[in-house]
Amino acid sequence: MALLVGAGVYAQGSSAGKVAAPTLSQRPLVWPGIDVLQARGFDLLRGKRVGLLTNPAGVNRNGESTIDVLRQAKGVNLVALYGPEHGIYGDEKADTPIPDRVDARTGLPVFSLYGKYRKPTPEMLRGIDVMVVDLQDIGTRSYTYISCLRLVMEACFAQDKEVIVLDRPDPLGGLKVGGPMMEERWMSYVGEYKVPYVYGLTIGELARMAKDNVGWLDVPDDVRQRGVLLVVPMHGWHRSMLWPDTGLKWVPTSPGIINVPAAFGYGLTGLGGQLGKFSHGFGTPYPFRLLNYPGKTPEALAVTMKALHLPGLDFQPLHYKDAAGVDRSGAYVVVTDWNAVDPTELSFYMMKLAAAWDPAGNPFAQAKASDADLFNKHVGSTAWWEEITKKGARADVAGFFHIWDAEDAKYQQWSRRWWLYPV
Repeated sequence: MALLVGAGVYAQGSSAGKVAAPTLSQRPLVWPGIDVLQARGFDLLRGKRVGLLTNPAGVNRNGESTIDVLRQAKGVNLVALYGPEHGIYGDEKADTPIPDRVDARTGLPVFSLYGKYRKPTPEMLRGIDVMVVDLQDIGTRSYTYISCLRLVMEACFAQDKEVIVLDRPDPLGGLKVGGPMMEERWMSYVGEYKVPYVYGLTIGELARMAKDNVGWLDVPDDVRQRGVLLVVPMHGWHRSMLWPDTGLKWVPTSPGIINVPAAFGYGLTGLGGQLGKFSHGFGTPYPFRLLNYPGKTPEALAVTMKALHLPGLDFQPLHYKDAAGVDRSGAYVVVTDWNAVDPTELSFYMMKLAAAWDPAGNPFAQAKASDADLFNKHVGSTAWWEEITKKGARADVAGFFHIWDAEDAKYQQWSRRWWLYPV
């Protein structure tokens, strides 16, 4: 595998550096970007003061923390850590500000990018020459690590600091897109890119897309153009791979995404639990996969959801005891064929059912302004908000997906120019 640094990406076909391909005894099959960088002898980092944006899911193929890999690497000067939402150890609650601190384990300063500031200040970047980003994304627009990435790119480019993204798999694969496109009026930290809700790119590919498109980064265009972005691609990954195909062990990316089923479920049900009385299993052993609605038994709920005939999905009653020995239950979302799934469709039928079942009336039409605003920042579609608030149980979900699927197909074709991996 011959690699070079060119056009902001390691690409095949150069003598700039040689990496031996993994052997059968070196499973897993996929090498994340940190392994490729290590195999190259960390050449991009030599002679530079290094900052690292990461969390517990930033590990190499053997499960070793990227923090430790860089600290122990000869010739690498790791001087600062930067933490996204949930912090560098992934144990902070969602939507909870995190202060700066000194890391007790390494003695390094940790600058929080989910506290007083979300975009690094010049002072936060003063001591580094290059920012290394090693974050495991889940391929879904409102998951905030990609928003953190965008703000880091903006700040680093403005301060003439290099950004190096160590690429990782999209657990949903690189061929699945779905849901409404993000409208500019609703863009926020839970939607910083004009992409579908499930966008079908690795974090490195998304970074390249943001760098290349005018207006996607909030910096003057000359700053965007001269900014240095390098993506270190994975070895062995291709677009049809889902997470289990990689051979890599899943490390929880946040308190809610504890396993691979949760990563898939986030796109399937996350929007459906945003407003209304549906719950989707957050806080249970089955986050984003276990549906409940007040007054509906798991059996009745499963029957109703099955009757929707959503391709690639099934619903099964599930009963279990929680840690305190209390009986719990719900309707579990089973993925029978991921290739057939429209990855956000279920959420919109959940909204329609919530409007039909709420005895107090359509919860979307009655939502507080702040709740409506947050909902729209996640969904990103004014037309859908008007549809669900005015029509409620009569909302035309199929009609909207006919439009969204066509838009998503055009987006996917357009996005191919930033693909780093084959089908």
